[in-house]
Amino acid sequence: MYQLVWALAALVVAVTTSPVEKRAQVIRNGLYPLDSVDKLEEATMPKVEAWMSKKNSTCTLENATVRREWSDLSVPEREEYIKAVLCLQSRPPKVPKSVAPGAKSRFDDFVAFHMTQAMVLHDTTHLFASHRYFIWAYEKALRDECGYTGYQPYMNYDRYAADPINSPMFNGNASSMGGNGAPSTYPGVITGMRRPYDKIPSAGGGGCVTTGPFKDMIVSLGPKSTVVTNIPKNPQPDGLGSNPRCLRRDVNKNSAAGATANYTLSLIQDNKDIDSFYNRYLGQPMLKNDNHPWGLHNAGHYIIGGDPGGDFYASPGDPAFYFHHGMLDRVWWLWQMQDPEKRIDLIPGAGAMGMPGMGGMVRMKPKTKREVEAAKDSIVDLQWIAPPVQLSKLNDNLGGNDGKFCYYYV
Repeated sequence: MYQLVWALAALVVAVTTSPVEKRAQVIRNGLYPLDSVDKLEEATMPKVEAWMSKKNSTCTLENATVRREWSDLSVPEREEYIKAVLCLQSRPPKVPKSVAPGAKSRFDDFVAFHMTQAMVLHDTTHLFASHRYFIWAYEKALRDECGYTGYQPYMNYDRYAADPINSPMFNGNASSMGGNGAPSTYPGVITGMRRPYDKIPSAGGGGCVTTGPFKDMIVSLGPKSTVVTNIPKNPQPDGLGSNPRCLRRDVNKNSAAGATANYTLSLIQDNKDIDSFYNRYLGQPMLKNDNHPWGLHNAGHYIIGGDPGGDFYASPGDPAFYFHHGMLDRVWWLWQMQDPEKRIDLIPGAGAMGMPGMGGMVRMKPKTKREVEAAKDSIVDLQWIAPPVQLSKLNDNLGGNDGKFCYYYV
């Protein structure tokens, strides 16, 4: 019955898609009207087409792959994705035992890398491009190692902000990414911001996930910087020892309120330079009269929350992490495409305020202009996940990474 409802809703909205979307055979879920960011995306596609027509690249909009929103996938497509994630969790790890003795699966390889390289991944110059590469490598592993035929979906926060627990992402049915955590007593996420914004209140979850495809998932690595209570301590100080426990979540409406379309649209349209875009992305500086000032990056993380999703270091241990950072990659791409010729090569640094100390995150120091320029030639080495690549080659999702990046979002 649900599949029939989805199909009928999709047919209703299919006639509203742009020429690029029609060529990509994208059908949106009509249960969710286009929000202001979706509309901006449609309005931006002519700029993308014009820019692509000037490039000498093997990547074109005709052969580019399309990353879609989770609820725009059909139920069988969602189930295929879930099956691939479960497959990745069943395959042996590649990370050396000397580095992460607690890693039990190929899925854990990504968690271990994020834990060991968190300070580099979240450095001002690396945050955007390195995570773009990280998400792409995860998508590639799902496809090459587990037979997934689709591409990494993203989570449009605005679609679910009013009721994330009952959304297609977290409602706990067989085609969701698992349900909410059981009720617990943890008080919420400490934000590091001034009162009364120093805490994102708990939404009542925080315990073990008991419904959906990941209810039996065993989390192996971490914690290192958890936001929930009563988590067994890892036997190693770095969190890389074996620490089997359940997946916990606090699917949080309070946090989602800081990630609605008005925040995302303002982030893209009101910040003309890369440093101001980066700062606002992280909620810096706090705006007056803003009741949800945490920034899109942090608000999105704590929609998921829990353990390891709320852990700065081990957050990729929750499969929903990749949807969150897929959305963030989409937002960066839309910002780039407002003026692609000027913005595609930019990385933040000289005017960046650094990451706030939310949920155990460490505040990063701004870079000098010389350091920013030097960073463009630095190497992003995903070690046991993917080959080393120069940072400046990771900025362009439509031709970067020596042509291996060739995708866009709808």
